[in-house]
Amino acid sequence: MKLHRLPRHPPLLSLKNDFRSNTSQGASELKSHGEEFVTKLLDRRWTLLNPNTTIHQIKLSNMLHANESLDGISFSSNTHPSLGHDTADNSNEDPSFYMVRDDLLHPLVNGNKARKLDGLLPLVEDHSVTDVVTCGGCQSAHVAAVAVSCAERGLRSHLLLRGEQPEILTGYNLISTLYGNVKYVPRSLYAKREEMLIRHANLVAGNSGSVVWFSDLLETSFTTQTSGKPNLVQIDAHMNADSHRRKVAIINEGAADAVGLLGMIRLVQYLSQKHLFGKERTLKIVVDAGTGTTAVGLGLGALCFGCVPVCVTYPCELSWEVTAVMLADTVDGYRKKEKCLISDFKHSTAFHHIDHVLKGTDGGIIHWVERGRPRKFGNVLKGEVETCQQIAQQTGVLVDPIYTLAAWELATLLSQEKAKGGAKVVMLHTGGTLGMFGLAQRYKSYFQAA
Repeated sequence: MKLHRLPRHPPLLSLKNDFRSNTSQGASELKSHGEEFVTKLLDRRWTLLNPNTTIHQIKLSNMLHANESLDGISFSSNTHPSLGHDTADNSNEDPSFYMVRDDLLHPLVNGNKARKLDGLLPLVEDHSVTDVVTCGGCQSAHVAAVAVSCAERGLRSHLLLRGEQPEILTGYNLISTLYGNVKYVPRSLYAKREEMLIRHANLVAGNSGSVVWFSDLLETSFTTQTSGKPNLVQIDAHMNADSHRRKVAIINEGAADAVGLLGMIRLVQYLSQKHLFGKERTLKIVVDAGTGTTAVGLGLGALCFGCVPVCVTYPCELSWEVTAVMLADTVDGYRKKEKCLISDFKHSTAFHHIDHVLKGTDGGIIHWVERGRPRKFGNVLKGEVETCQQIAQQTGVLVDPIYTLAAWELATLLSQEKAKGGAKVVMLHTGGTLGMFGLAQRYKSYFQAA
């Protein structure tokens, strides 16, 4: 059985040459070509029927100073806020921030996972993939999202989970077990992820099957991907014609590669419409960062659709600034990941226009910041469960102490600066509801106190 590397296609190489020829043109023309290129890139089939999402406004009262905790702050939710040109800048109003409710996209799939899989799963169908292999921690939201999404589309998922099987299955671990084929892997073997994934994919494929990485599927999407409704008849015909041969696709841990960026760029295109946030309004977009892929996708989307005015000279000031709260790595680690994702995206899509825009960003498009109270990834500090409970009771919005509470805290602090004349603050709610079940099992005393 052989690991296939898909060949590059002449049309893709032609697109690369076309964009390189634009280097001598003016900044305005570069911006125009860039937007046109990305619009064509997004003209494909998607997992989500549309990119739409719900937007709420979170209002704050009884404010403390910006450098203090959330204690003493009261929250309320406006589920039908004024957006677009109807948005009024009133410095006399209480501070507030907008919340993009991607946590409502799917009952079992986190919002950021749904966005990462948005452009990925149609590629699976177009290439007649029968099985998907991926990996993650015991309570991995990514693994659960892959399991559910594959099952919904008639695909088999094979899930490698780090560590030992818990005594009681709950949260994302339970969902993964119900929807996919779970195997627990010793931590020593899991440390070599690529070898582990390839080895297991080979076992699934068998002697007559084949294995491919999703990053390779993206490189061929210009010639194999079509816009509009999926051709389910054609897909079923492919699968039934050779039902005894398996084609296995490997998704990296957290879907942290270039193909996972497309869905976030599509979201930015939607949010940048005039009747929502528009392109010219100055925004501070806040998101929690695990792998950092979601933040980089938002940043790339801002480069493609939110760079106003056109930069005649560098540096270029983006009207949308993406701030990511670091949760699982150091700032150097996240910056390295950012550069790697951008490089892979450029390589896979031939989007060389990005080099011209990046001249004004010193090589970085994301503002990486520490969490207010840093800790080892996965730890919950005293009082945070009560804070999540307070937010849920006052706004109807559930955040979790590992991920989304970190973004909520930063959005709260930044909204105080906005009240003093700063940019509008927008938090992307990535989900995490099922994670609370796993935390309740792990931190029993915290939840008993709640």
